[in-house]
Amino acid sequence: MGKYSVIDLFAGAGGLSLGFMQTNKYNIKVAFENNPDMQATYRANHPNVEVLGDVCKADYKEIQKKYGTFDVVIGGPPCQGFSNANRQKNHAISRNNMLVKQYLRAILELKPKAFVMENVSMLRSEVHRFYMEHGDEATVRECGIPVKETPLHLLDAKFLFDSAIDIVQDETAIAKYLWPEDDYSVLNVIYKSSKNPSKMKKALDKHKAKLLKAAKIYLKNESNDHISLETRKAFKAIISYYDGKIISEKIAEVIEPAIMIQRMLSKAQEIFQNDIIVDSYSKKDGLSANIRSFAVSDYLTGILTAPENDYVINSDVLCAADYGAPQKRMRFVVIGIKRSIATKIALPKGHFDEDEYRTVRDAIEDLETVPPVYDLEDDKEGIKIDYIDELNKLAASLRNNAVLKNHIITKTTDTAMQRFKAIKQGQNFHSLDDKLKTNTYTDASRTQNTIYLRLDYDEPSGTVVNVRKSMWIHPTLDRAISVREAARLQTFPDSFVFCGSKDKQYQQVGNAVPPIMAKSIAKKLAQTLNKSLLLQEKENG
Repeated sequence: MGKYSVIDLFAGAGGLSLGFMQTNKYNIKVAFENNPDMQATYRANHPNVEVLGDVCKADYKEIQKKYGTFDVVIGGPPCQGFSNANRQKNHAISRNNMLVKQYLRAILELKPKAFVMENVSMLRSEVHRFYMEHGDEATVRECGIPVKETPLHLLDAKFLFDSAIDIVQDETAIAKYLWPEDDYSVLNVIYKSSKNPSKMKKALDKHKAKLLKAAKIYLKNESNDHISLETRKAFKAIISYYDGKIISEKIAEVIEPAIMIQRMLSKAQEIFQNDIIVDSYSKKDGLSANIRSFAVSDYLTGILTAPENDYVINSDVLCAADYGAPQKRMRFVVIGIKRSIATKIALPKGHFDEDEYRTVRDAIEDLETVPPVYDLEDDKEGIKIDYIDELNKLAASLRNNAVLKNHIITKTTDTAMQRFKAIKQGQNFHSLDDKLKTNTYTDASRTQNTIYLRLDYDEPSGTVVNVRKSMWIHPTLDRAISVREAARLQTFPDSFVFCGSKDKQYQQVGNAVPPIMAKSIAKKLAQTLNKSLLLQEKENG
């Protein structure tokens, strides 16, 4: 049987594609990726695949004319989750959430034999929901998708004013009072840094020109409505600080009402822009829009298993360590196959028990004696490395190139180096003495456990993210782990090269699907397709 043709949506650097290609059972013809650096990386490692940009503009009829039918659709659409509607955010809806619907569109238009969707493990939780839009009503009803009432919080009670409920229902009024995003962002930076006086002063100095320019505009408005008054109060406080009339610590309480009102207006505008159905507005515990929502996973399942589409679906949260990756990365995987091909579809079972998990040592210890580079220019030619005869099975499979690329790190500041030296394997920022925690984070006590994490050689790592931003530390050396070492933890072989700036490279690695897990999924799918299609051929004579 020949190879199955594949289209990869939201392809990123190409980790999912790599896993499928490593089985030698798939031919990836087209990949969609909108990020230029990720496009460059994908093309460098998959030169025979056509890489296209914005999936929202995809014309699948034209693509099929050029490449024929596609047997399998794969991809990991970003989905930020329902938590975007929380009170700390200026936006209620992430545009990324809409990309899940684009993935669904591709399946419905291409009608592949099977599909695989990979996403964050939380996707199947209550966190990841869609707000009901007018265009969703018929589909949700016909597919029996469970819906629940979901209040969207707009404004806390302490900031509520008489005309608020009328304004959020009037698109023209919203547009009148809503600041440009840049003006909100710069004032919000000041507000968010208020818990750290030193950081706040730096922010005020850094953004002085922008704040004074905005203040000049808003102070010209002499309207006496509530929103205009709070806006003027906020920018008068900024002016007073620069004039030396108030200290920075006093600013936050003055600008807070204006910030909260802008968050209210922004969310209200998004309700209109996204055509979200509002059943009513409530002033209980502040101002809320009473809307309806449904879980993303229920939406996908309901539509794809409907009789007119007729897919059989299975889904589960998989741990990359169970499949041989040296990291405990949890991902939600949905796999589907046409009911006409098979009446059930299974995800692969992990073949590593917890006491057999591969470790950070298995992945990167052989690179300990290879000094990393600091500049992109020095990485162009790569680092020549010697063949090593005695390697563990994982390192031997990953060390597949005589030249090591992407073994690059950022330079370490004096402060960071002090922290590096004080942190032992398995420890993080919270393990530091208080004197080493100052002047970095707004609220040091709320810093995530992944920040300034020194990896433990004898354990799998946690989920690999952008380890430059998180300041992950090598298990035994007082330096950050390199892009290549992070890629090793994801199970990218050394022959796989990442493009772009150092930060972009780190981000690509952090966003990627571990190829070793993708390979297990791809193998299991191929087994099901092969068996089912061969059986159909026999039955048809």
